[in-house]
Parts: sequence; C-alpha cells; structure tokens
Amino acid sequence: MSGIKRIYTISRESRLTRLQVEEVVRALPTFVEAEIFTLPSWEDRHKEVSLLENPPADMFTREMDQALLEGRADIAVHSAKDLPYPLPQGIEVIALTRGLTGSDSLVSRSGLTLEQLPAGACVATSSPTRRRELLKLRPDLVVAGIRGTIEERLAQVDEGKYDALIVATCALQRLGLDNRITEILPFDTHPLQGHLAVTARVAQKELQKLFAPLDILRYYGEVKLVGFGPGDPRLLTRAAEEAIRQADIVFYDDLTNQEYVVEQAREAVYVGKRYGIHHKEQGDINRLLLDAARSGKNVVRLKGGDPMIFAHGGEEVDYLESNFIRVSVISGISAANALAALTRVPLTYRGVASSVAFVSGYGEDIQVPQADTLVYYMGTRNLCRITCTLLEKGVSPQCPVLLVYNVSAPDQQEFYTTVGELATGDSTYPTPLIMLAGEVAALHRRPLRERQKVLVTGSDAQRYGGRGEIVHTPLIRITAPVDARPLEEAIHKLPGYHYLLFTSRYAVDYFFKALGRAGYDSRRLAGVTVVSIGDTTTAALRGAGITPDHQPVQDDSYGVASLFRELAAGKGNRVLIPRSDLGLPVIPERLKELGYEVDTVIAYCNRLPADAIKVDLHTISAIVLTSPSCVERFKELYREFPPGKEYILRGPITREAFERIAGDGHFISTVQAHP
Repeated sequence: MSGIKRIYTISRESRLTRLQVEEVVRALPTFVEAEIFTLPSWEDRHKEVSLLENPPADMFTREMDQALLEGRADIAVHSAKDLPYPLPQGIEVIALTRGLTGSDSLVSRSGLTLEQLPAGACVATSSPTRRRELLKLRPDLVVAGIRGTIEERLAQVDEGKYDALIVATCALQRLGLDNRITEILPFDTHPLQGHLAVTARVAQKELQKLFAPLDILRYYGEVKLVGFGPGDPRLLTRAAEEAIRQADIVFYDDLTNQEYVVEQAREAVYVGKRYGIHHKEQGDINRLLLDAARSGKNVVRLKGGDPMIFAHGGEEVDYLESNFIRVSVISGISAANALAALTRVPLTYRGVASSVAFVSGYGEDIQVPQADTLVYYMGTRNLCRITCTLLEKGVSPQCPVLLVYNVSAPDQQEFYTTVGELATGDSTYPTPLIMLAGEVAALHRRPLRERQKVLVTGSDAQRYGGRGEIVHTPLIRITAPVDARPLEEAIHKLPGYHYLLFTSRYAVDYFFKALGRAGYDSRRLAGVTVVSIGDTTTAALRGAGITPDHQPVQDDSYGVASLFRELAAGKGNRVLIPRSDLGLPVIPERLKELGYEVDTVIAYCNRLPADAIKVDLHTISAIVLTSPSCVERFKELYREFPPGKEYILRGPITREAFERIAGDGHFISTVQAHP
C-alpha cells in the first residue's frame, strides 16, 4: 500500500480542467487527501493568438510542468491530447485513464446539421485538424478560429458571432452540456481525445504505485520496427527473426519476402506502398499499429532494408510514442550495404572514396551532397532528372554508375553505365532499383571462379547449400483450404480412425489450426496411431506437442507402404490422411491394396505464387525439384526443362513426374531424404 496521504494537484483555471482533476482524484483511495490549486496556462494568458496558426506545443502545460519541476505540486492532470511531444526533461506520464468518447460534435445555433448548413456559414474551431476534416466534407463553409473556455465559446455561438462550433464530445459530456450537441461528426480525431493524463516528476515510485490502478498503459502492447533487410530472408538478423516469430501480429511492406513472413508470423497484414499504388496510406498504417498495440498485442512493423533509412521509421516512432506506445527498433541490412556486398563494389575505398551519402531519388528537388559516393534510393522513374542534376552540379559525364535491380533477390540484375549516358533518358530499367554514382562503381570485380548456383523450387532450401550458391524461388504457395469444413468434420470423427498419417509439415500446421477451431486440443489424438513422413513433418508434430508413433525409413509412398505392411493391421483399420489439394493418389491406393480403409481430406492448398520469380537459367548449374507439383509448376513457368543442367529430385514419385513431363535426356540426381 502506498504511504502517500496527501497530494498536491495542479491544473488550469477553467471549470472543465477542474472537473477533470476531480474525476482523477475520485478514483484514488479514500485515505488520500488531494489539495487542488490552479494556474493560468500560456493558452489562457494569450487569448489574442489563434490556435490555428502553429502555437507552442506546450501552450496548455508549460506552467504546470514548471510547478512540478520546482516541487510546488506532485501531479498535474491534463487532457492527454494536449501534452507536448516529447515531454519536457524531468516530466513523465504516470497514468493514462480510460477515455470517454473520442468523437467531435457540432453545436449549431440554428439546430442545423453540418449537411444542412448553408454555403458560407461560419463554423468556429481552435484545431487545425478539425479545420482540415471540416473542409474535406464542406469546402464551401468559412472556418474561423475561436478562443476561450467551452462555455465562452458556446456563448459566442449563441450571440450570433458564429453559426456553429466544433468541440470535443467528451468536453460537453464532462460539463453536463450534452443537450447542446446538434450531431456527432464523422471526423478523424486525435487518438488520445477523451483520455486524461497524469504527469509528475520522473522516478516518483510511490506516486506511480498510487496511480497504477488508473493506468491503462499497463495493458498496452509494444511495437517493434524491424528491418527485413534487402529481401533475402537469409540476411535477416537473429533479433529480427525472433521478433517476427514472437509477435502477435506483423504488418509488412513491399520489398520483404512475403512467403517467409506469412509462414513465420502468427498473423500477417500487408500494408505495402509502391510507386502509384498505396495499399495503405501512411496515416492509416500508423493507426493500425496504434490500435493493435492498444488492444494488448505485441506488434512488428516489418520494413524492407533498415527501418530508419527512407522507411518512415522516424515518423512512426514519433506517432506511436506521442500516443504512449512503447517502441523499439531492430536494424536491418540496408539496400546500399547489400549492394556493396553482393556486387563486390565498395562504398568507400582508400584513395578513391572516403565519404558516402544516401539520397532520396524521389520527387523534383534532387539533392547532390558533397560526398565521393552517392547512393540514390527510390529513383527508378527519376534517373534522367537525377543525372541531369548531377551534371548541373559539376559531376563529370564519365562518372561511373552502377544500377542494381532487386538487390539480394534471385533475379537481381546489375547495369553499368555513366552519368552522361543516363542523362539522355534513352534507356529504361526495371523497378525497384538502387543507383550508385561515384568512382567506386568502376571497381567492380568478377570472382576468380564463378560459384555454382543451385535453383531450389521447394519451400526448404538450406539442405542443398553444400552444392553451391542457393537461388531460392519457391514455386508453391501454401494457403488455407477454400472450405475448411470437411477437415473439421473429419476431426469430429477422429476417434473412429485407427491411424492418422501426416505427409508434410503443412498438413500438421493446418490440421492443428482446424483442431483448435473445432474446440479441441492434442488430446483429441488419444488412441489414434500417428504416422509421420519425413524429419520436417516429425519436427512440426513435436512442435505441436505430439511425438509420432511411427516414421517410415524411406519418406515416400514406398516407405509408407512398407511400414503399413509391417504393422500388419490390414482389413478394417481406418486411416485418415490430411493433405494438399494436389495430393497424388499413390499413397491411398497402396494402403487400400493392403486392406486399409483410407479417407483423405484437404488440409491446405498448393498454388503457384502469383509473384513467382523467373530467374535467368543460364547462370544455374543445378535445379532442385522437391515434389511433383514443383515439376508441374516449373514447366508452367519456364515452358521447358533446359538441357545441360543437373536435376535434383526428391524421391521416386517426383522422378516419375519429371520423366513423364520433361522427357528423357536430362542428368538426374535423385535425393530421397526429406529436406
């Protein structure tokens, strides 16, 4: 229990602010006595200044903050939206109260709604945000600044000085003036409107303890701004991987690896923005992050490259922290760093370049900093303007330029040119593109020996890393079934089966998701013999708390048939197989030949990704196809199977599909172990 018996509270002089203080004080324990005194604020003393014209951020709080810092008061109570950001040194928020409604209201002298007000009617407000929202809906109205207490403002409307007034609904509610509301307005309002904030000097532990029961911030989640790097998941930091896996929800951008994010995150929401196509505007993204954190979720905001380099990271930190959300930042490998590593072009080089600048290539006002190496982001559609500006600033037309498309992606491309050639505007390049201008661009060196490149088309790539440089372009995208009811119905009937056969980790993932939706947990599998094909499937089962009873030595249809033959259960024993919508009939047929009754149910769908990357196969020495569906998708995407390549196929079933679709004349190396 807190040892505090008396607190000195300070507020502004208006009736509304006094009521706000009393609202907070009433929530304190009865043994605490509060002494309230008031001070006029900067806003109270400068009524001649329009609040629509960029007044000081601390106009409501400056005098109260000074009283706290000088020890003349213990706490101050404010409308939370009135606090400046950042708070003054030595001041902190010790409680944010649950808010009243956050809406705005129209108070109209004639009782007319916003829609009914005639053109040219004068509407008063003290908020630039309310002015902006008003003119969105009624650009034909006149907006005027207004000062004074709420009661004084209402009196000015009644006297005919203004036709209407916009005011926070919560202010009218606290004053008992709800009857003055003409209508609730459909405005975007400040996220903190309706909340009260209690401030104090920093590190007042007893005060923090006293006000803890009032503080809703303890229920808020945290937001982590995480850099995904240039796009290749292998370039993620360990901290980024951990944050993605642990987050309740991930909001991800373009220039991240969507398949990786969707697979790893509990919930993934796409909020990408590309040139001319904004799935979400920045303001909408900010509010999504805020609302998710306020609901108690731990949030990851995932950005390409580094979140603090041309990624609106600073804006999001400011927005979230100004609304009392805890924020941390996990850096990522920037596109410029990746460009240097993957092209072997250094950003600095002794005797050639000792300085580097990162520059935005977007817009008309192109900057040319004084640096030896200039790296332009977001400039694909502005290359001519950028290079013309470079020439105007004295850069030589012969200055080398390196352009890199899709840095770190399997289809990365490099283009070498000069400032003068680019300035002609005769060439077009793909996007996204990063541009490096400077003498270091001429230092490009090819390796002494080209490393063998292995194209992996399945979902797991690291198994094949010993064969050369991995180029991972998955040709399958796993999604939930269109209709999940058959799977859930099979789960309801599970006690009627003797065996449950999992053929992939995806079957495990979607089966257990359906198990939860159906209202069960892993105990539903009691009495059913669980069979797993492959180490990855077994690992997924163990992750779900299940150790399979059996795993075939050979992880294909032959191995499954051999195992079930050894089990010798045969006739009358029922087997349930949750699997892909593209599952082949070979395993069910072989089990039926052994006398088992077999039911299959679609647990997930296997599709060709809409954004499947087609790489230049001339640079590829070996191609890994891990399933019959990968064989079919490769044919669909590339039209043919080029000769002269090594084809690595997982298991005899994949080999049969390859020989049927690709024909003879290819060098095949069969891999039977599950990746």
